[in-house]
Amino acid sequence: MTITGQALHKILRLKGLKLKTGISGSSIYNKINPRNKYYDPSFPKPIRLGAGTVGWLEAEVDAWLEAQAQISRAKVSGTKPSPATYAASASPR
Repeated sequence: MTITGQALHKILRLKGLKLKTGISGSSIYNKINPRNKYYDPSFPKPIRLGAGTVGWLEAEVDAWLEAQAQISRAKVSGTKPSPATYAASASPR
């Protein structure tokens, strides 16, 4: 990929994801585990990078954070978020 004309896909490893979201590692793994009571289907899914190595696409994390902010602001202001906000939050890779 080139810098001009194409978007680069930046991969966040767990440490970077924790820094960007402010969420602990165990909470992140709880959010991606469908059998966990804290499972969040809207949380970005990890991608396999190699044997025992995963990462998250930064663009998906950014979109999830933006959707969470919009949902939070709507709850505070008493308005209902648009369906597009929820769709962006739960969009599959």
